[in-house]
Amino acid sequence: MSKEQPEASSGRQRDVGRGLENLPISSWPEGEEPEFQYTPEHVLGPGAEADPSQITLPGCTCLTTSCLPAICSCLLHGENYENSRLRDIESEAEFARPVFECNVMCQCSDQCKNRVVQRGLQFSLQVFKTEKKGWGLRTLEFIPKGRFVCEYAGEILGSAEACRRIRGQAEHDFNYIIAVREHIRNGQMIETFVDPAHIGNVGRFLNHSCEPNLLMIAVRIHSMVPRLALFAARDILPKEELSYDYSGRFHNLTKSDRDHEMPDKDRVRKPCHCGTGSCVAFLPYDSSLDSALEKQTTS
Repeated sequence: MSKEQPEASSGRQRDVGRGLENLPISSWPEGEEPEFQYTPEHVLGPGAEADPSQITLPGCTCLTTSCLPAICSCLLHGENYENSRLRDIESEAEFARPVFECNVMCQCSDQCKNRVVQRGLQFSLQVFKTEKKGWGLRTLEFIPKGRFVCEYAGEILGSAEACRRIRGQAEHDFNYIIAVREHIRNGQMIETFVDPAHIGNVGRFLNHSCEPNLLMIAVRIHSMVPRLALFAARDILPKEELSYDYSGRFHNLTKSDRDHEMPDKDRVRKPCHCGTGSCVAFLPYDSSLDSALEKQTTS
């Protein structure tokens, strides 16, 4: 994080979110801002098999103000939230289960406690320049543990397009593409590729940390295309940089694990500048993107 910690400007600033979020997103230094097209939610990109904007999930028939697990079809896998906080956030294994929120097809009220991610930003965030990591994202106010912070939203790509973009990256380019791999019954797997490099939301500014303060959860609302929601893994103080684990797990590989699994990739991997006590020196390497590239090459 930058050593300078300026107070939020009282002057009028450009909103990074272009007025598309609940709250304006400031930037620092003032007058500097990365160029990209803002979208608060996923958009359909080249080669995607499903349009994330289409409503494809049925709604529940609950007539109560707030849905209950025993009767709500959206809560077949258990209750997701308590007082707007993600339940059981200490247990990463807990979220091997699917998370579904009530959607526009549901008969429950807009105040249903199973509607959290869809309500958008609830905390003031700021995009800022870091010393070594380029742009970063921080909170301007206290965020309690378990609260939803923001999404990682962008273009939903087909695997061929994701591979084309990866191949086209120069060595110094930032890779924004996330490959989400979800295992379902009968050994099948769902792959979702998200790229916010050119069309994305505030989540594109999140940096990696080996000791992250955010946890990414795949949440489904009105489509089977997952929303990548980031929740506070602990209480987060004002002016603290927000981060998550790029490996897709809450805790990064240890250095010994990294050296054992990927001894030939250190020379092409990028250094990690998170500055935590457990830093493993390099950013996580996403082998799932390698797998996708190999499939495209051999097909």
